[in-house]
Amino acid sequence: MNASGYYFAVIALCIGLAVKLPGLVRAWRDPLVRSVSLVIALGAGGFFFAAPPTITAVNEATGTANFSSLLVYGIISAFSATCLLLIVHWRGGPPEHVQRISRRWQAGYALVVVTLVVLFALGDAPVDRHTDFDTYYATTPYIREMIVLYLVAHMTAALVTTVLCWRWAAQVHGWLRAGLIILVVGWLLNLGFSSLKLAAVTARWAGQDWNTLSTTVAPVVSALAAPSAVVGFLLPLVGPRLAGTWRAVADYRRLGPLWRELSKSAQTSLTTPIPVFSSAHLRLTRREAGIREGLSQLRPYLDERVRAHAQAQTIPPADPVVTGQAAMIAAALRDAGADLPSTTVVAPDNDIPASLDALTAVSQALRKSPTIEVVREAAVPVVEDRRKSST
Repeated sequence: MNASGYYFAVIALCIGLAVKLPGLVRAWRDPLVRSVSLVIALGAGGFFFAAPPTITAVNEATGTANFSSLLVYGIISAFSATCLLLIVHWRGGPPEHVQRISRRWQAGYALVVVTLVVLFALGDAPVDRHTDFDTYYATTPYIREMIVLYLVAHMTAALVTTVLCWRWAAQVHGWLRAGLIILVVGWLLNLGFSSLKLAAVTARWAGQDWNTLSTTVAPVVSALAAPSAVVGFLLPLVGPRLAGTWRAVADYRRLGPLWRELSKSAQTSLTTPIPVFSSAHLRLTRREAGIREGLSQLRPYLDERVRAHAQAQTIPPADPVVTGQAAMIAAALRDAGADLPSTTVVAPDNDIPASLDALTAVSQALRKSPTIEVVREAAVPVVEDRRKSST
């Protein structure tokens, strides 16, 4: 994988971190929120410092050959530990149990990182290797142990996380289940990454050259694994919010026909200006409130006779209740603009759409129901009767 592939993964992960950043600012004391943000940040850091141009810059800046390899190993080990901690906090349970398990994983991977540093200091790796450090030094004392320790620690985290997520996914549903399944895929890819690396190192011990597995295949697998893990962690947290926003946008659009009809006949404006960047939920709330105000102004013209007549004449599969309410509102909108005496048999509250679902259904019926125009014409005799009764 070339340098652009590493940096592309960094950008993708940084976008994920940007999505989570507002939540981190609001709830930075929450260990779950902190863990998600740290997982994303460490994943991005791993790819950034593993990119060949960054490796060169780090080694030159520190004046230590292959120091970047130690840095990447430490970051990935911290990433593995943070993923395990995130799963522990995410799944929850008795606080004492969660804290005890968390401390064990933290202590274990802290020991791994310290051991990596000690082994690197004891070993001798004088030749800078930007892409094949694992296989080039696979037989070098201490460096060899450092490489194996890093890979085994990564494989352990991948295997444990995969098993935990798979078992948990069988017990839950919805966005959480979807996120856990994606996490299983992501950590299987992580397991594949470390397995490929370890296979190449083992082949080196046997005098074989499987460098391609370590230098070409494994980085590609890793580039797929990290974003998958991040998406898996974010989906249960962001998914419901996105779904709610999508529903709000859809309902806002579905209320459009009723909103426009009421706005034309309203005595006063049905809404106040809102900022351009207002949320979909705020826009929906304002539109819904405006429609209720419009129906309130139209109340004297909402004739129960028109509703009952339209409901009786409705042809399946149209919903007779919705069609009746829509026809009543359509007739009222017509009558509100005419100089008619107030002889309407005002509809009771339970015959006037009130819920959001009822309002959207009536709005759509006004727009596309083939029955409404016929019902409007059928309402003319009622209007004529009202005119005659006034004289």
